[in-house]
Amino acid sequence: MTEVIELAVAPGTGAIYRRAALGQFRRRSATELPDTTLVLRGLAVDRAHLAAYNRVCGYRLTDQLSPTYPHVLAFPLAMQLMSTVDFPVRVVGVVHLANRIEVRRPVDAGERLELTVRATDLRPHERGRQFDVRATASVGDEVVWRGVSTYLHKEKPSGPREERGGTTDRAPAPQPTAVWRVGREVGPRYAEVSGDHNPIHTSRLGARAFGFPRTIAHGMWSKARCLAALEGRLPDSYTVDVAFKLPILLPASVGFSAAREQSAEREQSAEREQSAALEQSAALEQSAALGESAALGESTSRDVDDWVIGLHDAKSGRPHLRGRITG
Repeated sequence: MTEVIELAVAPGTGAIYRRAALGQFRRRSATELPDTTLVLRGLAVDRAHLAAYNRVCGYRLTDQLSPTYPHVLAFPLAMQLMSTVDFPVRVVGVVHLANRIEVRRPVDAGERLELTVRATDLRPHERGRQFDVRATASVGDEVVWRGVSTYLHKEKPSGPREERGGTTDRAPAPQPTAVWRVGREVGPRYAEVSGDHNPIHTSRLGARAFGFPRTIAHGMWSKARCLAALEGRLPDSYTVDVAFKLPILLPASVGFSAAREQSAEREQSAEREQSAALEQSAALEQSAALGESAALGESTSRDVDDWVIGLHDAKSGRPHLRGRITG
């Protein structure tokens, strides 16, 4: 039976990281994820914090929540859940493999939110075990946003040049739409607004302790920066899936790519319309032969092209992020 724990306030992530670090070497006896859901009701958005977050990620300063901002609001709950003694893996050192965000509708900064977070689907990975952390944001009874983060707990040594997904992606890098210079300050600045104070992002010594020569950018910063580049070009409701590949060692120059691609839904709709048009054409020819009239049906296709997005190293072309946005 699911245990529902209601929180009065969002937990502080700094204290959680310290507690997790102290418990890093404790033996974990649990073999399954806890059947627990954390709930935080009536959360009011701090507009000053929203503005600070938007500045770090490159979003415009508006009174609507940026698509990745609810992830930041739910992150303290996720950390609270993953740092409990009955969680089967240690939260320090987990690798963010992928993230899916479903935006149901625009959310105004004045709307109060209810957040829920739970962990699901602990499963094998070639480098250890992976699991999902699922978050929802609701206004009243309406779910307005969903997020799924997939994390890896490494239990086997990494291979050479291994990506976060466990394989080396040798696909050629697309032609960049833009090239961005990412400074060292991005790690600490994003940590400040997101609450994700993992030392691999903020401290060179901390990064070296986990095998990185320099600090690395947060995966969710890179996703947010890509979506910020497409502001004003996305529908009110959409889903964006990304896989995090090689880390961005700071400082760095990265190439951003974004291209429209016909979605499977639109392609199938076009095929149906072509088939219907051929049938109607045959019907018209038959009606003309009989002296009758026939009306052509209206087009039913929708402009639902996908966006294919990516980040790659500006010099080597090696991938940092690959994703797709579907409307």
